[in-house]
Amino acid sequence: MTTALSTTETAQAAPMLPGSAEAKPTDARSAATDFLQIESIVLNLDASLRVHARAHFFSWTQGLLQSLIRHELLICTLCLGKPPAFRADGFSMTTPEPNLFSDMFLRDTAVAPALLKAWEERRYQPVIVDVGPANPLGSGGFTRELERLGATQLLVHGIHDAEGRAISLFIFACRPGSAAQRQAYLVQLLAPSLHAAWIRTQLTKRAETNGDKASGGSILTVRELDILKWIYLGKSNFEIGAILKISPLTVKNHVQKILRKLNVVNRTQAIGKALELRILNP
Repeated sequence: MTTALSTTETAQAAPMLPGSAEAKPTDARSAATDFLQIESIVLNLDASLRVHARAHFFSWTQGLLQSLIRHELLICTLCLGKPPAFRADGFSMTTPEPNLFSDMFLRDTAVAPALLKAWEERRYQPVIVDVGPANPLGSGGFTRELERLGATQLLVHGIHDAEGRAISLFIFACRPGSAAQRQAYLVQLLAPSLHAAWIRTQLTKRAETNGDKASGGSILTVRELDILKWIYLGKSNFEIGAILKISPLTVKNHVQKILRKLNVVNRTQAIGKALELRILNP
């Protein structure tokens, strides 16, 4: 939970973003000493080493990493130049369109600089920001979507170079009360691995040829892609039909076409093949 700084701390600390608080990871170290959590930390560090593509990063952060840092949405931000320009990517199992959030994050041009400034002013320590009634980030599309998602507490941390210039910033959008000192300590432990893994995905993406991208995108129709996304999120034919306002039988027919086009025999294989071909971007 975000807590207000004491009077003494306020006098000694640099000004900070209203509605935010410096997380004090050192106060939470004792929470990371139990065996199960240590094991989970080691497993996450090991998993990060096997991340080489966006699909791998998604599977790690929205799977195993959730055991340590529970979040509804993760936005990874690359800070380029001085003053920094930002590149962002979104990852979520809660919403089928996490890139909608990363796009809004970039369009609301005050948000990324405000979070970066808060982190820098807190001496590069994790910062917890409440996006509530007294919203410190404004009332643009990004914050409205966070409120709709119910993820109104942001845990912010990143990586900087030897000159103190930010290289990357990671924003975990959590449900109220989910981001506490323990999570701040854990994100500080894991930030180097998050950064290294995500940068590897960017290098892999850059290495892809335009031909590879084009060949994957034209396999499925727009409707089939919609259905595949909902299958990925665990929805049944009946549920997908209700969401898309078509009959379950129509959904079933589309699923059969998807299986044939991807040359697979079941829905699980279809998801795996779509991720491999980058047809599906979770």
